[in-house]
Amino acid sequence: MNLGDSFSIKQRRWLYPYLSIFSLFLASTIIPVNASVPVTTPIVSSTQATNSLEQGRNLYSSGQFAEAIRAWQTAAQQYHTQGDRINEALSLSYLSSAQQELNSWEAASLSIEQSLKLLQTAKPAADAILWAQVLNTQANLQLHKGKAEIALENWQQAQKYYEQAGDKMGSLGSQINSAQALQSLGFYRRAKQQLEALTQKLLTMPDSEVKVTGLRSLALALQMTGDLTNSQQILEQSLAIANKIAARPYLSSILLNLGKNAVELQDPQAALDYFEQAQQIATNPGDQLQGRLAQFKLFLYYDKPELAAPLAPQLLQQLGELPPSHSSLYAAINFVATVNQLKNPEKIIPLKDLAQLMAVTVKSAQQIQDAQAEAYALHQWGKLYSRTQQLSQARELMEKSLNIARQLQAEDIIAQSAWQVGKLYKQQGDRSQAITAYTEAVKALKSIRRDLVAVNTDIQFSFRESVEPVYRELVALLLDNQPSQAALIQARDLIEGLQVAELDNFFREACLDRAQQIDQVDPQATVIYPIILPDRLAVILSKTGQPLRYYVTAKPQTEIEQTLGNLLASFNPVSDSKERDRTSKQVYDWLIRPAEMDQAFKDSKTLVFVLDGRLRNIPVAALYDGQQYLIEKYAVALSPGMQLMAARSLSSKRIDAIVGGISESRHGFSALPAVESEVQKISKTVSSSMMLNQKFTSQALGDRVKFSSADVVHLATHGQFSSRLEDTFLLTWDGEVNIKELSELLKNRGNDPSKAIELLVLSACDTATGDDRAVLGLAGLAVKSGARSTLATLWPVKDKAAEMLMTRFYDQLRQPKITKAEALRQAQINLIRQTDFRDPFFWSAFVLVGNWL
Repeated sequence: MNLGDSFSIKQRRWLYPYLSIFSLFLASTIIPVNASVPVTTPIVSSTQATNSLEQGRNLYSSGQFAEAIRAWQTAAQQYHTQGDRINEALSLSYLSSAQQELNSWEAASLSIEQSLKLLQTAKPAADAILWAQVLNTQANLQLHKGKAEIALENWQQAQKYYEQAGDKMGSLGSQINSAQALQSLGFYRRAKQQLEALTQKLLTMPDSEVKVTGLRSLALALQMTGDLTNSQQILEQSLAIANKIAARPYLSSILLNLGKNAVELQDPQAALDYFEQAQQIATNPGDQLQGRLAQFKLFLYYDKPELAAPLAPQLLQQLGELPPSHSSLYAAINFVATVNQLKNPEKIIPLKDLAQLMAVTVKSAQQIQDAQAEAYALHQWGKLYSRTQQLSQARELMEKSLNIARQLQAEDIIAQSAWQVGKLYKQQGDRSQAITAYTEAVKALKSIRRDLVAVNTDIQFSFRESVEPVYRELVALLLDNQPSQAALIQARDLIEGLQVAELDNFFREACLDRAQQIDQVDPQATVIYPIILPDRLAVILSKTGQPLRYYVTAKPQTEIEQTLGNLLASFNPVSDSKERDRTSKQVYDWLIRPAEMDQAFKDSKTLVFVLDGRLRNIPVAALYDGQQYLIEKYAVALSPGMQLMAARSLSSKRIDAIVGGISESRHGFSALPAVESEVQKISKTVSSSMMLNQKFTSQALGDRVKFSSADVVHLATHGQFSSRLEDTFLLTWDGEVNIKELSELLKNRGNDPSKAIELLVLSACDTATGDDRAVLGLAGLAVKSGARSTLATLWPVKDKAAEMLMTRFYDQLRQPKITKAEALRQAQINLIRQTDFRDPFFWSAFVLVGNWL
């Protein structure tokens, strides 16, 4: 099908998750995925035991994990009876893999521990391949538990065993897994280098099925790092080789992954072509279903229900014909979950048909003992009932889902089902029970920070649709009527928690927690927490040693966001300044004036904003009260909302800086002529080492940070902040450095807090055009760099103005007993009152994020 221009560009992410490392790289264990990896035959000591072992493999690869568990338990018992410790250990390792698939983590731990004990005492000694496979299974489990360092050691040991046994695929899988563990530990450049080296190694291998699966696994690993372009190229190479050697069973899976990447790369026509090919070339009904389901979701994602509707009855029929298995159950749940996200699902398929499908799915899940699938199916079934206002039935199903999830300790399902239970209580007017349920949902979300974007590879949760609303709806409940201090404290903590969750989602991993509570940092600061709710703008104020204050402006969210959009546009210097002042005063009246009239800022020198939603893009220093800008009355700082590291005073000692920049045109970016002057002036103002143009490479920056004691890093070069991880970068002479690599360079001194960079300055960066969450990239870098404070720009500023402001900033910073926020304030006031750059466009783009002292 050729869609021409029928697909409009979409900014939000394709709703499929980042795959768990365990499921991605199971190909590197002895258990085959779709029979893709040769299986080592165990030592045969009994036909019956061997049959149980083989039966388990077949059941596992068809997604029947509960049956596979029973088969491998039988095999382990039979081998134990015969005294065959080697094959008993192998059976237990298999058993742990299947238990991990069903989230039975304690049982999986016991199985793998038993397996290892048997190997350690086995006589004759176990061969290398068996040691490799058992260590690989154990490492998967350790990574799930957050023990990335131990997992890395085990995968490295497994790699040695695989190489000893001559198993190239096993060695490759272990190295890919090691790269994922390196990522979890924050070693992004090492992980990237390892994946690049593996790519080169694979490409030199002769064409084979091992090479096809190796390239596919490698591409999925790159997909997880956000390197979609290279992932796509490697998948295309894997596809070409699979076609060349006629490896038909692999083609559909590769094409599906190419399609998912194409959606992320905002090329829906290419994605559709890949999905259609995947369906047509599939060698089994399950793969054919996945191809059709991917097309269905693509059409709905791009708001083309007329193209999706004809596929719905076909999918329903296919789902009814597949025998119960892990993959068929989740395909059914995924199908219903996709339709459940629509405003008018009846236009696609009758709700009664979906409810019937979920009823059958629940029974099938019980039949194959997949309790997690049962809980998911009950959840989606309950959502269908809530759509038709059958609230009692909906709550009964959600409660069942929640109870199963609690028994499984499946926090991802608890989060979703408790949220729905809370919504149902709210609809029924039971505010107290609603708050209890919502609180359980938030607690569950916090406990799965490492997997916040998604937990299961088939159930697709997006942050914007399944995480953020939980926080916002609970805040709205807590702030109804006249909230108590306890309710205000919980709401304030939730606003901070939402900021953390957004950054976790941005980085696709848990961000670092900080050491000092934000409102305990400075008794002369007031922390302001605005949050945009559907019917109001709520503002909570926090000041050390005082009760929280609460102010509210009743306005529809659409009106608030429209006003904020107009204000942001008005900062363009060609805009009408009177209109800008009027709009700016309107926002000032919402955010600041009620508290000001209440004398809430008495004795405050600094206002610290934990900004929400579209407020993040607004330079709050430029809010206008009708006579003055906010910056003329208070120092202003932004905080990502987390606890902060304690700051050292820069003025109490000599400032030592690393200063780098690019003034020349490079890699398609325009020249910044005043950068040379800026860098040179700063180098004269403070003690520094300078890197300009050719000398400013990523390697040089990393080395300077690592081997110097500098407390300030000042970078005057092109950069972009975006809500998309892959679109957030900084330019060095040798190319773009993504945010994860940059954070690693800046933390090159290890994890000793006393050696952290005190101040990171980015004086020529920009936020991505048309991205209302672009400042998330700035907050992300501020947190991830390990720097105590970050000074950056919301938009590109005339480089002469930037040079003047930065020079003045450093002059002020050297004064005794001055905070970073006050130094920036004085530099901005200097531009307002003593230069031709008094328009807010030139000075308000500079924002201080993090610790303001």
